[in-house]
Order: sequence, then structure tokens, then C-alpha cells
Amino acid sequence: MLPILALAVGLGIFIIFLGIARTPQVNTAQMVQQRLSVYGGEKPLTIEEVELQRPFTERFLRPTIEKLGSFLSRSTPAKARQDLMNKLELAGRPGNLTPEDFGAVRLVAAAVFAALGLLLGFLFGNTVYLVISLAVGAIVGYYAPVMWLQQKVDARRTEIQKGLPDAMDLLVIAVDAGLGFDAALARVTDKYKNALSEQFAKVLREVSLGRPRLEAMDEMGRSSGVEDLHNFIQAVIQSEQFGTGIGKILRIQADEMRRKRRQRAQEKAAQATLKMMLPMVGCIFPTLWIVLLGPAALILLKPR
Repeated sequence: MLPILALAVGLGIFIIFLGIARTPQVNTAQMVQQRLSVYGGEKPLTIEEVELQRPFTERFLRPTIEKLGSFLSRSTPAKARQDLMNKLELAGRPGNLTPEDFGAVRLVAAAVFAALGLLLGFLFGNTVYLVISLAVGAIVGYYAPVMWLQQKVDARRTEIQKGLPDAMDLLVIAVDAGLGFDAALARVTDKYKNALSEQFAKVLREVSLGRPRLEAMDEMGRSSGVEDLHNFIQAVIQSEQFGTGIGKILRIQADEMRRKRRQRAQEKAAQATLKMMLPMVGCIFPTLWIVLLGPAALILLKPR
């Protein structure tokens, strides 16, 4: 039994060393990567897989619009591109569109609406309707992005107008507490998240890059298209030039902003009566006439 037991132990040790010798050598980096893949449950994605996970608009539509926009920019005057760029900035750069991209969007929208008009014309089965629907679709598609952009600009100006009195109050409090004007603007950008705070943040970024503060603020006031903001900026510039106290100027401007907002609210309240007449005349009065005179009309129309 003793030789058999020794032979079994020796065979077991030989098998253990044979298994160790045949084990593949893995370096530390591969071992860590394997363990991370086990715990993460996902393999690292390739470039093609990452590209395919992006939405269709980013993979196809956006590059196509950019190529078409770069082609159209060669024939667009520089002044027209600058005006369109200013309008896009006023609108808050929706979709990070450039002037070239916006021109391409207009052409694509015109083509899409023209195709819809062509389809509608085929449904009518008339050549005249086909031509009219095609022309109307192309015109609507070409000018619809312009109307959408103007609506964005008007909404952003209204947002700046509404947020200005509250921002002025915070500026007054911050300056009275001992902060400088730039630090007070930074507090406004931290407190509020609206179109006005974005404009102030843009001014602070330009100042930090070395642009004169008065120049950056003057451009913001002129390009915003909001009269109250422009007047406020001009008052601050005059205060800096003449050396008057900024706190007093801010307090006067804050009171003025509050007064103007109250006047605008009273003006809209006074217009409410006139604006209510159209739905009343068009919707409520016909219903009342039907309810009151309907039975009498049925009696008169009843054959005797």
C-alpha cells in the first residue's frame, strides 16, 4: 500500500505542475481589463459602434446641411451673413446653427414642403392645383424658418424684458453689500438662468479674455434689441465715464424698470377688454342667438 500511495501522491504533484505550466501567461493590464469587463458587463465599443449609436440627424442630416451651407455661403454677401448671425445670436443660437446652416435649412424646408404640395396636387388630380400647391409649398417652406427664427428672437427679447427688473434688484443689493460691478453681474448669472443671465455671462467671458468691459456691455445693449436694457447699459457707461456712484445709478434704474413693468401690465390689462370682443362676437353671441331665437324659428318654419 505504501508504494501505491507514494505513486498516487507523485502523480498528483506531476499533474499540478503540468497544469501550472500549461496556464497562459496574462500580464497585469490584460487581467485588469478582463476583470473590468466582467464587472461592467459590457465590452468597449469600437469607433463604428459609437458612430452607429448616434442619432440619424447627427450622422446624416447635420453633415448634409453643413455641406450644403458651405456651398451656399460662397454666393451670400458678407453683410447678409453678419445680419443673420446677429439674429441667430439674439435667438440664442438654436441648434448651434450658423448662417450657412440656416440657409441650408431653408432650402431643405422648401424642398420638403414642395414635395408635400406636389403630393397634394396629385391627390386633387388637376394640373392647376398641382402647380399652385407646388408653388405654395415651396414658398411656405422657404419662409417658414425665417418666421420661426423671428418668433425665437421675439420670445428671447420678451424673456430679457421680464427678467431685467429682478436682475436690477439683485445688482443693487450686491453693490450695496460691497461687491464690485463685475462680481455683482456674476451673482446675477449664478442666481438666474434665463436669457438675460446668458447675456451677462457672455460679457463676463469677453472681459476675462481681455476685452474692455464698457465695449462688451455696449455691444450687448445694442445687439439685444431691448430698449430698457440698452438704456441701462448706457447709464452704466456714463457712470463709469463721469465717475459717479454706480450704486445710485443702479437704484434709479431699478426703480425705473419696476415702474415701466407696472405700466406695461396696466396697458395689457386695458387692452384685454378690446381683445375679448372678437371671441365674444364670433363665438358667444351666435350661440346665444341660436338658444334664444332657435325655438321661435322652428315654430315659424313649422307647416300649418
